[in-house]
Amino acid sequence: MTSGWDAVPSPYVELSREQWRALRENTPLPLTPEELDALRGVRDPIDITEVEEVYLPLSRLLNLFFVADGRLRDTVSGFLGEPVRPTPFVIGVAGSVAVGKSTTSRLLRTLLARWPEHPSVELVTTDSFLYPNAVLTERGLMDRKGFPESYDRRALVRFVQSMKAGAAELDIPVYSHLEYDILPDERQTVRRPDILIVEGLNVLQPSPAGTLAVADFFDFSIYVDARVEDIRHWFVERLFALRRTAFSDPRSYFHRYAQLDEDEAAAFAQRVWRDINEINLVSNILPTRGRATLVLHKARDHSVQRVRLRRI
Repeated sequence: MTSGWDAVPSPYVELSREQWRALRENTPLPLTPEELDALRGVRDPIDITEVEEVYLPLSRLLNLFFVADGRLRDTVSGFLGEPVRPTPFVIGVAGSVAVGKSTTSRLLRTLLARWPEHPSVELVTTDSFLYPNAVLTERGLMDRKGFPESYDRRALVRFVQSMKAGAAELDIPVYSHLEYDILPDERQTVRRPDILIVEGLNVLQPSPAGTLAVADFFDFSIYVDARVEDIRHWFVERLFALRRTAFSDPRSYFHRYAQLDEDEAAAFAQRVWRDINEINLVSNILPTRGRATLVLHKARDHSVQRVRLRRI
């Protein structure tokens, strides 16, 4: 661990993988390789060693935050002289397309649910709050899907605010990656969990003046980080993998791209990255990294090599 304050005082501590790994202490590994296979995203090479050295220390830290949050609630209850009902501990997970934030979120949901203090953990993605394609088309936003303006921000904030206020049960839309759209006849029911994980590209964005942002209700936030060039490489690899798998399904919105030859597919992937995803990353997502409680920085091989944690 870094010793003392840096030459320029910082609210963050920077930890190498070795320093971070040591903070696992005696946290047990409640996950089998088979379970990890089910959680892993497309082209994500995460293995059990990565879980042990990166995600178990993170699981332990989040558990400590959860317990401390309960003590704070008891303090408020004692001050008011009346019970304060427990509400979900809310974790935000942000990062670029293809950086691995979905795998991180699914993995944390599984690990955290196996701590006795918080067996009920729900995961919600901001894809559920994208405007339907018909609305995006009407507004000329289909080529900006994933940009902040393509989401129903008010509905997302209302949902997290209501959960944080102690709502017993809420229904939210369901997004299909196969159909690339909101499913009009399906809903996801979220029943008040011990922990709520909210994962999405723009969850750390500040709000317009005079309004609340979804991040205002986070108790802890994580940004999954990597070099832009590495993320581009992962995005292209993932698109090629999807072309051979999900895109081959006739029901897929992207089925037509399964028929492209290698050169055409490569050109398509590079164009989508350059004209959409890189612009969104550089303009909207990356600038929010400094708002995160913790940053996981990945190397070219997807392994986390550095961790930055806000001290206070």
